[in-house]
Amino acid sequence: MADKKPLSPTSIARAERQRVAAEEGAQAIAEIEREAAAVRKNMERLRALREAKEAEALRDRMTNGAAAASKSAKRKKQVSK
Repeated sequence: MADKKPLSPTSIARAERQRVAAEEGAQAIAEIEREAAAVRKNMERLRALREAKEAEALRDRMTNGAAAASKSAKRKKQVSK
């Protein structure tokens, strides 16, 4: 077998930098994914609140709209008498 060359200090340092960079990159990606998941969860919560608020407003308009329509119909009957 061929004799292996001993590793030079520069190649050892380069390998160590690459290892550290790979670890830091993996940690950064994991952090970004956690933040993205938190943002999506918050968006879902806010969307649910907005949809509930819109549904309540629609119910109020339907209820108040029916009451307003009946009041205006009563006024028309009173005016036409």
